[in-house]
Amino acid sequence: MKVIIIGGGQVGSYMADLLVKNNVSFIIIEKDPKKVSALASRYGKNCVLFGSGTSPITLASAEAEKADVVTCVTGHDEVNLVASTIAKFEFQVPRVIARVNNPTNAWLYNIGMGVDASINQADIISHMVVEEMSMKSLMTLMQLSRGGYSIIQVLVSEKSVTVGKTIKEIKLPESCIMIAIYHGEDLIIPHGNTMIYPGDKIMLFSDAKVHNELNDLFGATHR
Repeated sequence: MKVIIIGGGQVGSYMADLLVKNNVSFIIIEKDPKKVSALASRYGKNCVLFGSGTSPITLASAEAEKADVVTCVTGHDEVNLVASTIAKFEFQVPRVIARVNNPTNAWLYNIGMGVDASINQADIISHMVVEEMSMKSLMTLMQLSRGGYSIIQVLVSEKSVTVGKTIKEIKLPESCIMIAIYHGEDLIIPHGNTMIYPGDKIMLFSDAKVHNELNDLFGATHR
């Protein structure tokens, strides 16, 4: 797997650290010479490319046509959007993820601009604050850029009606798919006979319209 990170700031460096830990090949594109030097010392010269992510020449030098994922995480929305468009439509990158800096620009981050998924930090933080107050069992992990769907994680309360039941006994909303279950340190791929335990962390792909229903189902607020 090959990942191209456009933007070598705090977000880009954090992503690079995670990729290093998971032995994933990556290259960071950064236009600030000082940052390039620091990144090269940290990750190696072969993992850093000086240039702009909005330049087709730079992306070609990074062999974007061979990339599995391009992440556009600079601090400038216009750069992230242009880079996403070029990566998707000129280099046919299968997966393009872009960072939203100004929430008012979030509507621009769509498949028409080449963005498969957007990371709206302000939106995620706002959701976390609201969910901490009213949806204690549920957290939004990623908001997709189209369709109103998101990937969420729900914590199973000991008072949940799902505790002690198998997945096939639980009636999930139709617009929801269970992806995985974290039982302690173990990652479980859910099947019909998989049993739910208190403290399980369940990852789901879900329509935002049913988040309250899921919170009630797995949390302690079931009515």
